Amino acid sequence: MTIFIEVLGWLGALLVLGAYVLVSTGRLLGDSAAFQWMNALGAALFVLNTWWHGAIPSMVLNIIWSCIGFAALWRIRRGKAAQGR
Repeated sequence: MTIFIEVLGWLGALLVLGAYVLVSTGRLLGDSAAFQWMNALGAALFVLNTWWHGAIPSMVLNIIWSCIGFAALWRIRRGKAAQGR
């Protein structure tokens, strides 16, 4: 189980870092669904990893980070629905 949790943590790290690199290099926009999915999912994976390791401050930060990402995705989805897509 420990290896599985570590793999999830590293996958989360790669998603969050990848999202940052892609926005910083102009390949993704900060308000794009792809960017928000990468951040929200990456942070959610970090939550599992930090909970496992008992890193409560990091876990709380990533819960908030993930909620921000999922809220942005909800806003994006509602905007598309309002436009009839």
